[in-house]
Amino acid sequence: MSSRTLSDQAVARHGWAQALVPVLGGLIAMGVVAALGLWAAGAADLPDGSFPPVVAATVVTAVGGVVELSGDAGALAGAEGGLTVVPLSVTLTGALVVGWGFLRPLRHRAVAGAPELAGWAARIAALWLLALFALALAARHTFELSLGDGPLGDLGDLFGITPEVGFSTDVPPTVLVGLVWLAGVLVLALLVARGAPLPGRLLRLQTSVRPAAHAVVQLLLAHVVVGLVVALAVAATRGHPAETFAVILLGLPNVAWLALTIGLGATWDGRVDGPFGLPMPHVLDEVLRTPDVATLNLGTLAEHDGRVWWLVVVDAVLLLATAFVMAALSPARIRAWQHAVHLAVALALAVLMICLVVRIDARIGLSVLGIGDLDEGLSGQVLLRPRLWSALGLALLWGLAAGFAGALLARGVRRRGGAGR
Repeated sequence: MSSRTLSDQAVARHGWAQALVPVLGGLIAMGVVAALGLWAAGAADLPDGSFPPVVAATVVTAVGGVVELSGDAGALAGAEGGLTVVPLSVTLTGALVVGWGFLRPLRHRAVAGAPELAGWAARIAALWLLALFALALAARHTFELSLGDGPLGDLGDLFGITPEVGFSTDVPPTVLVGLVWLAGVLVLALLVARGAPLPGRLLRLQTSVRPAAHAVVQLLLAHVVVGLVVALAVAATRGHPAETFAVILLGLPNVAWLALTIGLGATWDGRVDGPFGLPMPHVLDEVLRTPDVATLNLGTLAEHDGRVWWLVVVDAVLLLATAFVMAALSPARIRAWQHAVHLAVALALAVLMICLVVRIDARIGLSVLGIGDLDEGLSGQVLLRPRLWSALGLALLWGLAAGFAGALLARGVRRRGGAGR
């Protein structure tokens, strides 16, 4: 039987039923994590049956979807808002489940033809497109907002004003970005998984790209695990378990990967204003709750809590372990300076991803007859954005140093490819 016939049979074997597994599995896993996190955060008490649409909107934002806020308070009042935030706990859960479902039928194989992989990915993408479209339509709701007992409440009663706040999904960009997210997950799964088959023409990536990609993904997951241990310790010793579990189930990678960049020396700008807060440790809220945009880095955090310097130690240890793993998985012919370059590029790409997905821009404002904008506990803003170029430069420097040191430490490890020079 020819290799072409075998490839055609393999493509047929990965049919629509199997493609449904990663799609449904990923969406169900994300929905469960989002629902539990929102429940822990108190969202189950939202009025007018808002909880299911809020869960759908959370899953949509987790894959890069666009959720728009809207308000209607009548002719004598105004409402506005905007929201850009990615719940990375939900995102990471979906990526792991979808990636696992994509690779599972391909296990125990050394090589897979490009047509087979393209056909298999296309089936998953088609089903993902339909599911994401339905989810985007479900992620919309409007509910009434109480003005409280202050002056705004009195004005509302006097003029019969009942503000409404709602959200909806911008479907076309949501579907487009969701497909890009899926493509990224599938490509990354092929690059990271050591046993995943590659087309013959791409086998060279197994020695140049895969060890670095595998090691850096392990670095990101290791920071999430460290963050989980710290969060559980905080929940056990300082109380507020519901709030802590809400952070774990919605934004743990947001916190862990922000800490990774700060430990590397990166600087972020941010501000917290009004009743809202960051789903992060209290020290961050203290630094950012200022009248103007504040600077967030090792220095400003250390002014409030000196233990922040341990972030540097944690980053150094985990990066050195990452470099060692990468060198140990690479052929011995790869020189130390090449390991350094590979890790520097991979770490810079990881930091770029973090800077793009951890940033936050959320604002809601409500005014009645010009009174109440950013006041009365009904309005506020949360802003967090990186200084990108300095963060990427620091990642390159750390990657070069750690990659070279890790290669030297791994010289005694038996690897493929014979002895290196």
